[in-house]
Amino acid sequence: MKKLTSFDIIKTVRVTEKAAILTEKQNKYTMAVDPRATAPEVKLAVQELFKVKVVKVNTANMRGKLRRQNTKAAGWTSDWKKAVVTLKAGDKISLI
Repeated sequence: MKKLTSFDIIKTVRVTEKAAILTEKQNKYTMAVDPRATAPEVKLAVQELFKVKVVKVNTANMRGKLRRQNTKAAGWTSDWKKAVVTLKAGDKISLI
């Protein structure tokens, strides 16, 4: 199996209302990551890509949702893996 690089592991930083509140109050960032990635791999990837100190990583496999798009037949969105990364006090990731 091919080893995942940091760019393969971190897909995107999720900017939702709940994620914004976590970022403001608890210095936590929510990211969509590769489903094969483990928490230690996510930690190393975030530290390498964003040059910050990661304190803790929590991961969860998110199930796809039932959706309809311009048809009566329903389909599913893709399953994905979420990582909530806690940074050391004072560190932050610039999203702009």
